[in-house]
Amino acid sequence: MSGDWINRVFGEDALQGLQRIPDGSVDLLLADPPYGLGKDYGNDSDKLDTAAYLQWTEEWIDAALPKLKSNGSLYIFLTWRFSPEIFVMLKQRMTMINEIIWDRRVPSMGGGTRRFSSVHDTIGFFARAKDYHFDLDAIRIPYDAETKKARSRSIFVGAKWLELGYNPKDVWSVSRLHREHRERADHPTQKPLEIVERMIKASCPPGGVVLDPFMGSGTTAVAARRCGRNFVGFELNPEYCALIERRLAQLDAKKPDERVRA
Repeated sequence: MSGDWINRVFGEDALQGLQRIPDGSVDLLLADPPYGLGKDYGNDSDKLDTAAYLQWTEEWIDAALPKLKSNGSLYIFLTWRFSPEIFVMLKQRMTMINEIIWDRRVPSMGGGTRRFSSVHDTIGFFARAKDYHFDLDAIRIPYDAETKKARSRSIFVGAKWLELGYNPKDVWSVSRLHREHRERADHPTQKPLEIVERMIKASCPPGGVVLDPFMGSGTTAVAARRCGRNFVGFELNPEYCALIERRLAQLDAKKPDERVRA
């Protein structure tokens, strides 16, 4: 694929960097922006007040959406604190397909005493048009042998859904990356490959392009390469840019059958 912006992570602000990308050239926009919770990403990007945060969100959304192809899609990670406002903002621009709840499998310890403990992230799945790309077969979850055996009546024989597996639900129970997790890099809000790869395999065709405006630890880039897709993204923190390069180099050093998950 041509273009000097393909398979690169630029060390710059997304609002400026998005100008590098031609309109209508991206299959999937996968965004994990700062949540507005005051996290330390080596800069002040997550320290805006509510009004400024929502204004900034609208600015980057309006800069990023034109980069999508007509049948492109968007996944956006959010916290419950701002997902209602941002979902409304996006619904004025796209069609909402799903609200996905990521159950982070947080242990039942600690938490506040004046409210229920928050143990999930909210993910919005949006599409530009009715013919958006979605490959269900690529993400089906196989049934176990016992379930298949129980569906042995003749009406089930040869059923595609039984052989390939079922459609993932809109609650994804995937452990967060705790400090001892083998995937864990030095980043406070790193997302699991399992989640990002599911999004990419479902909503970006093989050889397509995934855009991540806030690369962070580079999970989107790593997942895209593992799945046979291209990527492009931006990251303000030079240390995270170096981390991404290391993760990609480590992946490229593996044998092809160890790094590709098409």
